[in-house]
Amino acid sequence: MPDGFVGRFDGKVAIVTGASRGIGLAIAEQIVAGGGRVCITARKADALAEAAESLGGPERAIFVAGAADDAAHQDEVVATTIDAFGGLDFLVNNTGINPTYGRMIDIDLEAANKIFQVNVVAAIAWAQKVYHASLAQNGGAIVNVASVAGQLPAPGIGTYGASKAALIHVTEELAVELGPDIRVNAVAPAVVKTKFAKGLYEGREEEVAASYPLKRLGVPSDIGSVVAFLLSDEAAWMTGQTLTVDGGVLLTGGV
Repeated sequence: MPDGFVGRFDGKVAIVTGASRGIGLAIAEQIVAGGGRVCITARKADALAEAAESLGGPERAIFVAGAADDAAHQDEVVATTIDAFGGLDFLVNNTGINPTYGRMIDIDLEAANKIFQVNVVAAIAWAQKVYHASLAQNGGAIVNVASVAGQLPAPGIGTYGASKAALIHVTEELAVELGPDIRVNAVAPAVVKTKFAKGLYEGREEEVAASYPLKRLGVPSDIGSVVAFLLSDEAAWMTGQTLTVDGGVLLTGGV
């Protein structure tokens, strides 16, 4: 991290969901590197424990395992974070699922419901709970991790894309409702080299990357640095925005 960014999160506390690996962990790394402290969440305790240790252990990072759309888990995370660190300033809604591939017209509706429950409704629930626990009184920032699939039709992952389009709209609505003391923004990544996205590029990375003007796929730190910017005071006059972080692929009409 450049020297000018050291200390930009001093005294700040964040919850980052879906952060045992990949983009979520890269976001948590940026926050800790800037002097902040984090509570990371995901489903698997072992992976979270390893991630939290890599972030500096309990002085810098704690974890709570559970399902992102479980209300009791959400309550536990918020309470545990405030108890451990004495406050809460940021929320990053990074958790996302896409358990199906194929045409939207053929999707199992239980799967569609689950996609929207985790990717949209749970993000609203996290925002509500963080708002009432701390941000309403103290201000802060929220960043939602959307997707370029929510900005253009994305054949094969259309329901996931629709959920991310909804998340982008949620971002805009919350930005209007929660200003001036709480900023709400989003990022929309293209294909990032994570376990979650490997089905979109595994075994054909060069072919997929060829359509990107920057001729490579993203890596988690590409997204982590942009999310950190949106959380920071450097983005103090930005709210309701979705920053596309895609290697230029939307310029070519692709997702």
